[in-house]
Amino acid sequence: MYLSRSLLWTVSAFVVVAAQSTDGILNLVKRRLPNHVNDFEFHLLGNSTGLLPSAINATNDEYSVSSTSDGKILVEGNSLIALASGLHRYLTDTVHVDIFWYIGSRLDLAPLHLPPLDVPINGSSIVPWRYHFNTVTFSYTAAFWTWEDWELELDWLALRGVNLPLAWVGYEKILVETLQELGMTDAEILPYFSGPAFQAWNRFGNIQGSWGGELPMEWIDGQFELQKNITARMVELGMTPVLPCITGFVPRAITRVLPDAMVVNGSQWDGFPVDYTNVTFLEPVDPAFTELQKSFISKQAAAYGNITHIYTLDQYNENHPYSGDLDYLKNVSYNTWKSLKAADPEAIWLMQGWLFYDQEEFWTGERIEAYLGGVPENGDMLILDLFSESYPQWQRTNSYFGKPWIWCQLHDYGQSMGLYGQIMNVTINPIEALANSTSLVGFGLTMEGQEGNEIMYDLLLDQAWSGSPVDTETYFHNWVTRRYAGSGNVPEQLYSGWETMRSTVYNNTNLSSAVAVTRSIMELSPNITGLTGQILTTINYDPAMLLSVFYTMFSAAQINPALWQNQAYQYDMVDITRQVYSNAFQSAYEELIGAYNSPHSNTTIAAAGKKLTNLMHTLDAVLLTNPSFSLSTRLTAARSFSTNTTLSDFYEYDARNQITLWGPDGEISDYASKSWGGLVGGYYLPRWKIFISYLEETDVGSYNTTVLNQRLSEFEMAWQNGTGVQEGAIQGGVGSLEEILGELVGSGVFSRG
Repeated sequence: MYLSRSLLWTVSAFVVVAAQSTDGILNLVKRRLPNHVNDFEFHLLGNSTGLLPSAINATNDEYSVSSTSDGKILVEGNSLIALASGLHRYLTDTVHVDIFWYIGSRLDLAPLHLPPLDVPINGSSIVPWRYHFNTVTFSYTAAFWTWEDWELELDWLALRGVNLPLAWVGYEKILVETLQELGMTDAEILPYFSGPAFQAWNRFGNIQGSWGGELPMEWIDGQFELQKNITARMVELGMTPVLPCITGFVPRAITRVLPDAMVVNGSQWDGFPVDYTNVTFLEPVDPAFTELQKSFISKQAAAYGNITHIYTLDQYNENHPYSGDLDYLKNVSYNTWKSLKAADPEAIWLMQGWLFYDQEEFWTGERIEAYLGGVPENGDMLILDLFSESYPQWQRTNSYFGKPWIWCQLHDYGQSMGLYGQIMNVTINPIEALANSTSLVGFGLTMEGQEGNEIMYDLLLDQAWSGSPVDTETYFHNWVTRRYAGSGNVPEQLYSGWETMRSTVYNNTNLSSAVAVTRSIMELSPNITGLTGQILTTINYDPAMLLSVFYTMFSAAQINPALWQNQAYQYDMVDITRQVYSNAFQSAYEELIGAYNSPHSNTTIAAAGKKLTNLMHTLDAVLLTNPSFSLSTRLTAARSFSTNTTLSDFYEYDARNQITLWGPDGEISDYASKSWGGLVGGYYLPRWKIFISYLEETDVGSYNTTVLNQRLSEFEMAWQNGTGVQEGAIQGGVGSLEEILGELVGSGVFSRG
């Protein structure tokens, strides 16, 4: 049976499942704290029907953690995710252990005898929903994830209280079956799909087809089986998966089986050739749209169970509507909504609000109101305010004209790797929004890629459990304590280093020069202009400060050598060294360009260029000490998805292309660049050598960007088809991180000045 859905807050999407048990939380403990399975008790209070609580009745999640008379830790909560959140609170605040991206779970470092609680720990969320994932995260970060990767991710999400995760994996299988039922052949369907590293933009209707090979059924079937595991685990942990549905984007050959179909071709996307863009859109007003929707959603429910009523659906993400006419826009959304309701009477449409920022000139207030107004029941739609920390749209849209919405932190474009954050904006702003918008129902993370800076994501998710802005100084201190668990007492130098970063690199307030994670100009195609001063390359702090942090944190291991075996310390020292070298590279680049633009000799250019290449050689060696910063990790993961050499080569090509040229001919070149060992030495270093050689043979008046780009392109295109993972890496092998950094500090390579 279903609860009443008469009020606005019914966006909570009641989910019918078997009577809930705490087995999912117990299984999490078995996975991550196997020595303490019998030390916890979990009690689920209320909600005995197995329905997730509505946002109007028992709106927020609540938990209480205490000690029992027989020495166990009792966690009580009004939902499964509340139990997971209470467990996490006890582990982080009392036991000082946690689970992290890249370095994995550190929960098993908990002491043999868990500390009892003299006073219960209580917590209550201030919003009913905590959301996670951007559609493109599934391509930038998770394209080649295995079930083992997903298990860690889902445990991370559950412990941090996420109860509304996006679940895109396996979409293609359901769509294939839906189109086959319509009468289309595999030869008409499969060429429509994009490669594994580009599926997100195919799902968005930005691109169609694949370059370098065709997406095989082997991949589609494998991802479908993976999605079964993912969605089952989400439900077991108390989450409501957000599943895909029919958006309207279809193969062009659909007109063979539907000759009278009302279709239009979408707009060109980011300079891609017409063959790969202008995706065909089946107008929702066409009766076939509803029939496809019913078929798709029924097949999906048969595969995964009746596990959700929330569906992700983006029709104009960086696409232009066929018309800006208000009635047209309203009819599109109205008929889309009707198709969802025909397939699932309880359906709720979740949409990323990115289009209202990205295409602001088109999406005027009246057009936004018309499009959103096509959904007559406010509770049947949920909007992600995708970039709330920098460019919120909820104010200019009058809180999305009454539609429920979620305050989101985007933070990262293309899985860029710079150290960056806006701690004030992600603590103060969501609390202010909650006080000023009656339709705000959640906080969420919508990063394009999960890459470092993990504390910024923890911070917002924890803000969802505090009615006032989190004290970031205390928060960082506590986070550092559990970050370096397992090494005895945490040296004061680590607290000091992170405190300095908290107030600088993680405290950007100048949105005129930087709005999200920065990338190194080392990763950009070399040129004499246009690299510095960009909104995604500007350094908004004194680089000397970060160098000081490096020395401070390096000295911590002199006091406590056990840190060199600590995975968190290894990761963080590589990451900070990477940023120090990125900052130094920018200074060296400016010195090179200054020399070139002044009267000079080839010797002068060669010397300045050598400084750049030496930096890259050393950085490559540092990065190669850690699998999380290695190109081979990504390429090996891609190749492992098939035992067929041809398919493995295709998957590797796809992975290579995304992080470099991003398109068959470099349409979005370097957008998803990475400072990875093997990529720095094997791709970026050769490009900069080509550039330096060109400067040596060319005076300022003869500089020709076209000639330079041709030389660069010849190398880049050849690299796409390579299979070696460490070309150009520092010769003679790679030492340990301790050895390399020790030599750098001892030799005085780093200058404190």
